[in-house]
This record gives sequence, structure tokens and C-alpha cells, in this order.
Amino acid sequence: MGSTAGRDVAFPKTLIGCGHDNAGTFNRNGSGLVGLGRGSASLVTQLGSSIGGKFSYCLVPFGSENRLTSSMNFGQNAVVSGAVSTPLFSHVSQPTFYFLKLEAVTVGKERLAFGGSSVVDGEEGNIIIDSGTTVTLVPSDFFAQLSDAVDSQVVGGEKARDPQDFLSLCYVADYSRLQVPPITFHFQGADVELTRDNAFVQVSDTVTCLAFYGSDDASIYGNVAQQNFLIGYDLQKGTVSFKPTDCARN
Repeated sequence: MGSTAGRDVAFPKTLIGCGHDNAGTFNRNGSGLVGLGRGSASLVTQLGSSIGGKFSYCLVPFGSENRLTSSMNFGQNAVVSGAVSTPLFSHVSQPTFYFLKLEAVTVGKERLAFGGSSVVDGEEGNIIIDSGTTVTLVPSDFFAQLSDAVDSQVVGGEKARDPQDFLSLCYVADYSRLQVPPITFHFQGADVELTRDNAFVQVSDTVTCLAFYGSDDASIYGNVAQQNFLIGYDLQKGTVSFKPTDCARN
């Protein structure tokens, strides 16, 4: 791998899988998957002590001009300064995931206590942060509250149906003119305010939808919400940090 020292660094005996029958969201334009979880085969685990348990990424928004590439850093260069940080938790039943403790979500000036217990199966952490999941998943009852709060404060759009029949709160509107309320995620010790691009996705030329989905299987903080944030993981300290950043320039 290339390094900030200007020379390549070798990591011997690194396991890399090869897929021959790929389906789902995979196609010939995808180069593959970078495993960033806690599993034994992930790249982060295999790099081990050489990166000091530190890595970061900065995801450029969907639809960015000039096919801009998101950036990743490992080791000391992955330390995020001037950021808000929240503890990372792990669950024995789902050992590869990173769990956070979400306390509430504020829409405009309306604060909604998060319906998911801060303790799941006796372990702390009630929402997974995942760079590989697109939209943010929350419990169905909480999603209903969140949708009502957002809908009551949106200006400049008419209710519409998602052409893909997936997202449920959608509007016909000029995306640039759609006025939406600020949405803030209150994690333990860290408030993360989302921009419109973090909370909404344009699903067609005329339709824009809230990038949240009601699910009673798992709560996941998805990658749309993480766009244009420099997000740094420190597995030794057990924290993840968020810093608003123009990832196209990072």
C-alpha cells in the first residue's frame, strides 16, 4: 500500500478473497469490498498493530461530479482532530459490528427520544454504524415519529411515492429548493448534525425521499448519513469521531 512517507509498505500474508459468482449490488464496475469490521479476516484486523487500531474514511456524496473518489487512511494519519467522539461497543452475538449508543434525534426543535433501548441483549449500544449500508434503519415505531416530525417541517414539496417502492416519505420537488429541517443525532457524548444531503436522497429527476427506513430487525446508521464527514475509528481507545468535512477536497 502507498504511504504518507512516499514509499510503499508491504503487509505479508494478507488474506484477500476472490468472488466468482457475485450478485446483489455487485457489478463489473465494483472493485470489491474492503472489510473494516472486527472480524478476523477484515483488512483492519489483518493490519493489526501496524495501524494502532486506527482508520478513517471520508465519503464523497452520491452523484458527485467528476466521479470523485472517497479517501481512507490507516494508522496515525487516521487520527481526527477537532471532532466530536462517542464510545464504540461490541456485542457477543454480533461480534463483527461496531455499536454506538443513540440517545435521541432532534428534528428542527423537536427532540425525539430514541425508542431502541441503550442496552440490547444485556450489552451496551443500540445502533450499528456501517459504511456498507446505504440508508439509516431505525425501529418502525420510532420511524413513524421521525417521519411525522420531518413532514410537518418540510417546505417546498408535494408528497409523492418512491418509484422503487422502498422509501416511504418522498416529495416531488426541485431538490435545490426543497427546505428541510436540521436533523441532529445525539450519540453518547457527541451531537452529529446532518445536512440535507445526509438526510435525503434524490431517487429520480423529480422525486426526493427521506433516507431512513423503519426496520425492527436492526438499527443501522448508514452511509448517506456519513457523507461529507471525516469519520475516524480508534479501536484502542474504543471511540469513533465525526468531523464535518468537504470530502471532495480532503
